Amino acid sequence: MTSPHRSLGLLATAQALLLTNGVTLVAINALAGFALAPDKRLATLPVVGYVLGSACRPCRPRTSCAGMAAAPASCSAPAAACWAAPSARWRSSCRDFWLLCAATFCSGIYQAFGQYLRFAAAEVAPADWKSRAISLTLAGGIVGGFIGPAVGKLTRDLAQPQYLASYASLIGFALVAMAIAASLRFPPQSCRPSSTAAAGPLAEIARQPVFIVAVLAAAVGYGVMNLLMNATPLAMDFCGLGFGDTAFVLQWHVIGMFAPSFFTGHLIARFGVINVLFAGAALMAACIVIAVPASR
Repeated sequence: MTSPHRSLGLLATAQALLLTNGVTLVAINALAGFALAPDKRLATLPVVGYVLGSACRPCRPRTSCAGMAAAPASCSAPAAACWAAPSARWRSSCRDFWLLCAATFCSGIYQAFGQYLRFAAAEVAPADWKSRAISLTLAGGIVGGFIGPAVGKLTRDLAQPQYLASYASLIGFALVAMAIAASLRFPPQSCRPSSTAAAGPLAEIARQPVFIVAVLAAAVGYGVMNLLMNATPLAMDFCGLGFGDTAFVLQWHVIGMFAPSFFTGHLIARFGVINVLFAGAALMAACIVIAVPASR
C-alpha cells in the first residue's frame, strides 16, 4: 500500500493542479465568453455552468479521484471552441459559445470532485496527522493559484485565436491530475463508515437554525465570491489594464482563499463561528466598497 506521506504529496500535487485549472479558467473564461457570446450580456453565462457542475458532488472522498476524469473534457472542449472560431480574430459564434458553456460545466464537475481531496487526505493520514494533512493538501492550492495565472499570461497569445493555447495547455495538467488520481490507494478501513451512529433525517437536519445559517452563509459567500472573481477580468480589461495585472490580482485572490485555512480553526476556537462569519462578511463588504469605485 502507498505510504501516507507519499499519498499526501500526491494529493497536494493534485490540489495544485486543480487550482491551476480553476484559476486559469477564471482568468480567461469570461474574456473568451465575451468574445464568443452573440449577446455580450451573456459573457459570464459559462460561469453558471461551472456552478451547476460544481453541485455534482460525490458522497465519498475516494470517489472524487475517479471523477477527475472530467478534467480533460473541461479543457479540450473550450480549446475546440477556440480552434473552431470563425476567424483568427475572435468573432461572435453561437455554436462555439454554447460549446464553451458545456466545457465550463465539465470543469465545474472536475472542481466539485477536487473539493474532496482534503478529505481524502484525512483518510490516508495517521490519526494524529489528519488536521495537518488537510492543511498541507490545501497548501497545494496556493501553489496552483500562482501557477494558473502565470500559465494564462504566458500562453494567452501563443496561438490564435487568443486563449487557444491557454486552454490546450490545461489538457496536460488535467492528464497529470488523472494519473495522480489513478495512483492513489486508500486504506481498507476507509471503506467503512467512520461512525455507527445513525444520521438523522435530512428534513429534520435542514430545519435546524444552525444548518440554515451555515447554508445561507455559504451560499451568499460563494455567490458574491464568484461574481467578483469572474467580473474582475472583464472589469480590468474594460479599464484598459493588461492581462498581467489581472493574473496578479487573481494570484492574491487565491492566497486570500487558502492561506487563512492554516489559522481559521484557531480563530473559530477563540472567537466563535458566528464572529468569524461576521468578520468574513465585513471583509467581503470592504472588497465591494473598494472595487466599485475603482471599476468606474
